[in-house]
Amino acid sequence: MSPTESDLPGTAPLLTVRGLRKAFGRHEVLKSIDIDVRRGEVVTLIGPSGSGKTTVLRCLNGLEVPDAGVVEFGGELTVDFSAQASKKQLSALRDRSAMVFQHYNLFPHKTALENIIEGPVQVQKRPKAEAVQDARELLARVGLADKENSYPFELSGGQQQRVGIVRALALRPQLLLFDEPTSALDPELVGEVLTVIKELADEGWTMVVVTHELAFAREVANEVIFMDGGVVVERGHPDTVLRDPREERTRQFVDRLLNPF
Repeated sequence: MSPTESDLPGTAPLLTVRGLRKAFGRHEVLKSIDIDVRRGEVVTLIGPSGSGKTTVLRCLNGLEVPDAGVVEFGGELTVDFSAQASKKQLSALRDRSAMVFQHYNLFPHKTALENIIEGPVQVQKRPKAEAVQDARELLARVGLADKENSYPFELSGGQQQRVGIVRALALRPQLLLFDEPTSALDPELVGEVLTVIKELADEGWTMVVVTHELAFAREVANEVIFMDGGVVVERGHPDTVLRDPREERTRQFVDRLLNPF
């Protein structure tokens, strides 16, 4: 299962975000964020902890409700958060994307297969037999065909995260959102997860990825966005932002990650 030809890279943005704002109490986490993601593109968000990267993803997925801003999906859905968004609009927003979480968020009492079919069956009301078939095909695709009856505690961190990716794919979203998908993994398990994400990028999936893996961002991203203090400091092609950034703050951040000692 992969995007159709009409979803492959082109000139029309799949996602347009303008003026996204979010505050928690007096702390303004997002200060007028603008993002464009074209079909089939991978956009990576980088920046220090607390810069607002995860909050952007949660707003796009409807897990957080922004205080202001407009989110548009492919000309089919426009949600203006400056006015009060309806439950129907929020539901439609959630239907268009799927999140892969930093800490997997698998149900501990359900097997890998049961975790994967939960959304398609319970939320999307798809036939269970269809959801099971899709889940098995996707598990095989990420090398976990023999783990469908395993519980999360029986899986390595890398295997759990691959199940998390399959769970997102099973929802058949237009947009995949990854929130630091490797940061909770032991170093030797990072590669197996990044390989899956690279394969999805090669197949034309549209993705927004929060990551601290700069080599990965350089390899797969069409655009890198550096955030700090709730604002976009710099954006552009990976070769520019990660090799020769214009802004001194970006340069400091990239140098610190590449030369931690």
